[in-house]
Amino acid sequence: MLPTTSRSGVQIVLSPREIEQWPKTASARALAYGWPTRQPASFRVPTLTRAVPVCRHLARLWMDSEDITDESARGAALLVISELMTNAIVHTSSISITSRLRKAADWLLVEVQDEGGAASAPPPHDADYANEHGRGLVLIAQSVQAMGTRLESNGGRTFWARISLTG
Repeated sequence: MLPTTSRSGVQIVLSPREIEQWPKTASARALAYGWPTRQPASFRVPTLTRAVPVCRHLARLWMDSEDITDESARGAALLVISELMTNAIVHTSSISITSRLRKAADWLLVEVQDEGGAASAPPPHDADYANEHGRGLVLIAQSVQAMGTRLESNGGRTFWARISLTG
């Protein structure tokens, strides 16, 4: 689906087929010429592992359009998207996941919303660094200024992280 713009910003909804064929899709070609507007962005994608790098690519394009050049902030945003989307794919029964990006003054807000399910991702815990699983939320907490979750009325959960743009 091609990007659409509303009062809440640019919205991109990608189908499983578009994810599998990325970047050889009409959406990818449209975004290759620059982000449509300098507004908040949201990406709704199916719960496919391949959707994670596609959303990282979309986040990079959006950060370029917002003139977010600080590598620390960019790295933190990409880490948040990667870890939270992967958690939603692995730990929920979601059919789709929505990532949102919004720049406000000296902050970047990154959100990932799942549709819930029996096994929603757990809160941060003391991870065993010998184990490659279970460290994502701990890494996020070490890379951002604030983070949290909120339960949605539809049973889903939104994880959010606030990243400083001033170093």
